[in-house]
Amino acid sequence: MNFIGKILPIDGYYVMKKEHLPVDYAVSLTHLYQPLIGIYAVSLYHTLLHDSSIHAGGSPQTHHTLMNYLNLSLDEIYRSRLKLEGIGLLKTYKNKEENRDFYTYELLRPYAPTDFFKDDMLSQLLLHHIGDQKFDMLFSHYVPKNLEYGENITVDFSDVFQTVTPTEKVANVENYNYQHNSVNYEVPMDFSWIEQMLHKRMIPVNQVLTMDTKRLIYQMKVLYNLDSHEIERACQYAINEDYQFNQKEFKAACHDIFRSNNNQQSVRLSEKNNQEVKKYEVTKPKTKKEQLIYELERISPTQLLKDLSRGNDASDQDIKVIETVMTKQDLPAPVMNVLIHYVLLQSNMKLSKAYLEKIASHWSRLNLQTASDAMNFARQEQQNVQSKVKKNNYTRRQNTTKEVIPDWFKERKNKSQVTSEKPDTSMEDQEKIASRLKQYLNEN
Repeated sequence: MNFIGKILPIDGYYVMKKEHLPVDYAVSLTHLYQPLIGIYAVSLYHTLLHDSSIHAGGSPQTHHTLMNYLNLSLDEIYRSRLKLEGIGLLKTYKNKEENRDFYTYELLRPYAPTDFFKDDMLSQLLLHHIGDQKFDMLFSHYVPKNLEYGENITVDFSDVFQTVTPTEKVANVENYNYQHNSVNYEVPMDFSWIEQMLHKRMIPVNQVLTMDTKRLIYQMKVLYNLDSHEIERACQYAINEDYQFNQKEFKAACHDIFRSNNNQQSVRLSEKNNQEVKKYEVTKPKTKKEQLIYELERISPTQLLKDLSRGNDASDQDIKVIETVMTKQDLPAPVMNVLIHYVLLQSNMKLSKAYLEKIASHWSRLNLQTASDAMNFARQEQQNVQSKVKKNNYTRRQNTTKEVIPDWFKERKNKSQVTSEKPDTSMEDQEKIASRLKQYLNEN
């Protein structure tokens, strides 16, 4: 993969660090992050970290300096920078000053070892990279065991102090620290699909879909690149008879589904090529078509049905139809969204299962993967149908304008033509008869 030209040796850079690093950050970088991103990326992080203290508030450094520090090519430095950004250790900002590009590198704090193992996605990746034995050794060393110290007799806050209402500023800071330390964050995923599945099976939703469970589901979905119906199947494996969500069973199920989808290959971090990196750059949709594609890529089929029903909940029958077709034909959610939209428009807002299955099997054979591909193909098919209909209508009009003449009429016409071509002797005969009659009268 070639990154030449992305940055130049003369381009400058600043380094800033807003967060305090954990005490054992070096241990995390060496034993936990390095197996995932490699030694060059970790060395770049260390170099930028020390640059932030040496050149704090000073003039910018050039990337040629980094090349000398690390003894690496600029191509390899850029590749290492992308790895740091992808793993969550660096943010990059670009600015143009005096006909030169300047970059600001914001260093983010790595997880402490205990928090690293709380992040299911990172810990699962580490397990695949270093193996069970090494992983278990690191886990047992850095994650404290729950020891029983006896009966907990610690008093509460209200038993000792009078209750006061904290100010808004203090409350926000405490909330941020709590969320950051407990590795909680808002999950950017729609869970209405899974909620519908749990409702149909009479499983208490709030008991299963806790914040930790949602975070785990989202991370496993991203890690293994699973579709909604595959996540639903893994959830069914993980819920026991007491309606408890077993996280270990869920991870194992997601891993098994990934291996079955990828010819039993192991999970490894790999770099994307330039085309793939550009594909996932965030661009703001401009036209109505781009806005529609953007929405169809993001929302779930259930939410799409709800939006098309003017905010009303989709019927269980419609959801079951979509679930069956999507699972059977293995269509991605964005393609399924386009299919639903297309079928509803073609059938007067009726969700016909037979029509849906017919088109879904066709699109599955074509291996459509994105909403844009599905929409372009559907538009092309519609144009082909319209052109065929127009051609048939034109042919039908041409046939109806021609006068249909029976065979007997043609024969009669031909006979009359032949008769008209013969000389008309009736007048001559009449004149001869009249002449003879006149002669006969004169003689008598």
